[in-house]
Amino acid sequence: MNSDIILKVKNLKTFYPVLGGLFKRHVNDLKAVNDVSFNLKYGETLGLVGESGCGKTTIGKTILHLVSPTEGEIIYKDNDISKDLPRGLRRKIQLVFQDPDSSLNPRMKIVDLISEPIRILEGITNTVELRSRAYKLLQIVSMKKEHLDRYPHEFSGGQKQRIVIARALALNPEIIILDEPTSALDVSVQAQILNLLKKLQRQFNFSYIFITHDLSVVRYIADRIAVMYLGKFVETGSVKNIFDNPIHPYTRALLSSRPVINIEEKHEEQILEGEIPSPVNPPEGCTFHPRCPLFQQGITTVCNEEIPEEINISEGHIVWCRKKGIESYK
Repeated sequence: MNSDIILKVKNLKTFYPVLGGLFKRHVNDLKAVNDVSFNLKYGETLGLVGESGCGKTTIGKTILHLVSPTEGEIIYKDNDISKDLPRGLRRKIQLVFQDPDSSLNPRMKIVDLISEPIRILEGITNTVELRSRAYKLLQIVSMKKEHLDRYPHEFSGGQKQRIVIARALALNPEIIILDEPTSALDVSVQAQILNLLKKLQRQFNFSYIFITHDLSVVRYIADRIAVMYLGKFVETGSVKNIFDNPIHPYTRALLSSRPVINIEEKHEEQILEGEIPSPVNPPEGCTFHPRCPLFQQGITTVCNEEIPEEINISEGHIVWCRKKGIESYK
């Protein structure tokens, strides 16, 4: 693996079994993640974007082995963690959940919430040392010493998310998976949390996988973006690639639906017709073809039969589509 790559995911599939009948037999699979590959570099932020249910959260859970992969490889610094995430490596990959209320035990003080992973994985039981380390972590996320002995309900949403981030930092991770970390917050608080995350990344060289449906957020924090639809990537590239030169019809539709303040950026909204197909029985060929304007207009005709080709638009900018000349289509 290249020296600048910290995580490599290759041909990842994560299927959930669908049980049916009187005896609850395995009758089908929900294809949450279906043949996804990407690399994550040291100090880089990869944004995973797409509609709800597209599989972006499942990718994060699979890397952490909160759910088991069905197929594929997950390589962390030359360690194959496809089958298991060994205890010694668990501390190196941490997760920040979307809802801080559900990830903080309301009966525990902040000092105990932050120091718990240190106590469990490092075996430290000295309360003075645990308290000292918890305080240092709170300082990193711009909180105060008096917050140590308070309970979660005494804090605002933004403060709770800072506490969750402090806990994620407790074991000195190298990769942090952020699952919609700002979606439950006010816009002004969102900006504070995003600035904090960028500051921490500069300070500690963290690698982030940032999962979100908010394109304005991912534009601000990410270096590269992967656009997902029904368990698959449809387009990947740098932030500039995706926002200045979107190629895939789904990417264009997503970008056209975002609110724009600058009148010079005004665009015609592209409304996708139809519902998202079921991941249990995805369409044949390109899974996007039932909603694709190119297919509906007859511009492409094989999308319901043939799997999309991987097309390299430029260095690092990849699109999966069957339309010939998609890179020049406007």
